[in-house]
Amino acid sequence: KRKDLLNMKETPETKLCKHCKTQIPYAAKVCPNCRKRVKGGKGKWIVLALIVAVIIAVVATQDNPQKVGEVDSSTHGQTTPGNESTTQPTSPEKTQYVVGDILRDGDLEIVYIASGDYVEENQALQPKEGEKYIFLQFAFANRGESGDISISSFSFDCYADGYAAETHYWNDQDFSATLSPGRSTTGYICFAVPENAQKIEVEYTPNFFLSSEKIHFLFEGEKDSGFQYEPDTTPSQDAHQVGDVVESDSMKITYKGCEIYTSDNMFIKPKEGYQYITCTFEFENLSDADQYITVYDFDCYADGLSCNGCYIRDDVLSATLSSGRKTSGTVTFEVPVDATVIEVEFLSNLWTGSRVIFNAKPQ
Repeated sequence: KRKDLLNMKETPETKLCKHCKTQIPYAAKVCPNCRKRVKGGKGKWIVLALIVAVIIAVVATQDNPQKVGEVDSSTHGQTTPGNESTTQPTSPEKTQYVVGDILRDGDLEIVYIASGDYVEENQALQPKEGEKYIFLQFAFANRGESGDISISSFSFDCYADGYAAETHYWNDQDFSATLSPGRSTTGYICFAVPENAQKIEVEYTPNFFLSSEKIHFLFEGEKDSGFQYEPDTTPSQDAHQVGDVVESDSMKITYKGCEIYTSDNMFIKPKEGYQYITCTFEFENLSDADQYITVYDFDCYADGLSCNGCYIRDDVLSATLSSGRKTSGTVTFEVPVDATVIEVEFLSNLWTGSRVIFNAKPQ
């Protein structure tokens, strides 16, 4: 099966933005011209990612017999700096969670932080007449010692008075991320619901391939637990620096540079309090088989929290390397300006989850 995957056709270089009808990089999630989200661009990587998700889920299930949605009594109700939550521990048999609840699904810690009405600033993306946007804010952390955990907003569904509600994907604080051990992510998911809806529930399917079990969250209107994770400002001991050369299972990687990136496009700017950082790498295939390099092999964390990738440059890493061949390119992320520790991780082995860590704090 792996051989069949490796023989798939090479991904096109560009595609047409469905919104502004301009040519953009095929791997782009967000159009660099109109800043709207576009679908596609992942091709074979989605297939590979799905296979890995199944493998990781199987291992997690075997090593972590904890029930889906079980309340983590060891951390429930604890506070961190800035967290004013006074939520009390609840029963492990609880089937519907409310703002302030902290629960565990295997190695994944889930915190339901807040809920409320979501205001869309873009006038072209306003809800339909008779509807409004709502949000639920979550935090997720990988508490395991090995194995990645993938979090996706596509795993959440909303029901207003029993009827399915549409997801509003345009908020810029999506929590979707791949978390290596010890890493965390936080963000929002938004839905369009009737203004007069009486009961709104959100269902999360944590193990789509292995189980139909769901975790249920109750929308509680304007409510905030105040929870936030304490920043992890301890750098990884094995993080590589600019100029380092490291060999993974099949690749020789040269870390060529890290800098703050300023876009010359007036429509492409980071959020307030954030900046773009770009890392430049060179890869050489040391194996006898073809190797695929893509920006989706990289994840970035600022003080332990996942950061969004940005596909706004024309020199992003994307190549198929036969034996002995090389490529160079960049990966770019949007990170907080005041972050103490910024690290970029490269998934060097898809099957084992091995990662190479790079210090991405611009000097």
